[in-house]
Amino acid sequence: MSDDQWNPRCAIPDNLVTPVRVDPTGVRGPTKAQAAGPHFRQTSWGLHVPSDVDEGIVEQRILEQGQRIRSLGAVTGWAALRWHGVRYCDGRAAHGGAPRPVPLVVGRHPLQPDPRVAIGNAQVAQTERLYRRGIWITTVQRALFDELRFMSSLREAVVVLDMAAAARVISVKLFTQYVELRPAWTGVPFVREVVALASDHSRSPQESRMYLVWVLDAGLDPPLCNVPVFDRRGKLLGYPDLLDPVSGTIGEYDGADHKARDRRRSDITREQRFRDHGLEYFTVVEGDLPDRDRVVRRMQAACARARFLPADQTLWTLTPPPGWRPREEPLDVHLVRTGEAPFLVRT
Repeated sequence: MSDDQWNPRCAIPDNLVTPVRVDPTGVRGPTKAQAAGPHFRQTSWGLHVPSDVDEGIVEQRILEQGQRIRSLGAVTGWAALRWHGVRYCDGRAAHGGAPRPVPLVVGRHPLQPDPRVAIGNAQVAQTERLYRRGIWITTVQRALFDELRFMSSLREAVVVLDMAAAARVISVKLFTQYVELRPAWTGVPFVREVVALASDHSRSPQESRMYLVWVLDAGLDPPLCNVPVFDRRGKLLGYPDLLDPVSGTIGEYDGADHKARDRRRSDITREQRFRDHGLEYFTVVEGDLPDRDRVVRRMQAACARARFLPADQTLWTLTPPPGWRPREEPLDVHLVRTGEAPFLVRT
């Protein structure tokens, strides 16, 4: 498997096919007879693509349904987030289920019902939509807001926000500012719960789910996520998925990408390096998280073994050595530097 699939951010493919209207000449689109034949399929009323175009590609499906929006409205929710580059928003129900309809927000300009789309009638301001790569989409903050406020699972909603931050398209702080401007909207109390549990520093959905078991089920204080840990000479020990700095407990999630022999060898070496510096350690592997009770016992047992040493007595530290350069700049700093932050908080 390519390492790219684990990157929280993704790009829009270059080989997407934009639907076209029937053209009596057959130059700019299929003729009426061709459109009715086996070599084309209808994507929405009056629009067609060749039948061999793969609608299983999530961006192709978004592009096709986004053509329903003309002068008003936009693609929103998970589909707009995917168009903004959030890999985790793949248009599937939880755990790889059936494709979800593409959400559209159209205000007072209703569209004909179609099972391929989910139509919302909320208003969308001109400042909350933009035209990108052939379709109208909502801004990152509006797309995220529309996605979260109608979700039924608190944990999965936290995962969505975490993965938007992991893709570096919005931060928890900036999104919180946006939510505060919409106190009367449907779903806001739920979104506030999501924000309170979210992090800018999770790197995968399973890391986020493990974090939530730690906090919600084990009842432990919120840990740090993916922070650099050093020895007392300033040498980097690693970036643990979870770290409780009070007890000195580390938690790691080992998914499918950890099964390869070389990766497993590296993981064992890394674990020993942490243990040699007085850090306690537990691992959650693929398939463990549905059994929350078992994971909680593992977490609590690791904390019970931990040393709880004062910060000045540990063999490890969170203080970087002089001249240390982090692997990436803080998310809010990045958004300001790239010019995204002012746009994100605009109403």
